[in-house]
Amino acid sequence: MITAWKDAMNRFVTTAALLVLGTTAALAQSPAGDAEKGANVFKKCMACHAVGEGAKNKVGPELNGIIGRKMGSVEGFAYSDTLKEHNAKGDVWTAEVLSAYLENPKGYMPGVKMVFAGLPKESDRLNLEAYLGQFNADGTKK
Repeated sequence: MITAWKDAMNRFVTTAALLVLGTTAALAQSPAGDAEKGANVFKKCMACHAVGEGAKNKVGPELNGIIGRKMGSVEGFAYSDTLKEHNAKGDVWTAEVLSAYLENPKGYMPGVKMVFAGLPKESDRLNLEAYLGQFNADGTKK
């Protein structure tokens, strides 16, 4: 009887551990922001940036596939010396770097041309990241 109880407890503990690990993994993979709300936030960016199929450079570069993209790498865009230096070092726009940059562009990366004051609310940055993260480098949605 004790052996049966131990076996049942082992199965219970193993099942509970797998459930916790699976839930944690699923949460880690789900986007932190809301892409629909991010589309609304992107309206602040649209005067200077484009995203989606057929997006072209404007005052700022097109933003397709920005998360994971090498900094200063969009063809045909005249980047600041600061972003050219980051490009030469191989720096990449990670979600964390993009969030810090968007909070205060000139404060985070002195010397950039972007005149936008920034997005002080973390929720706006997370939502924008979720929105931009939907787009592949060619502008198609993932």
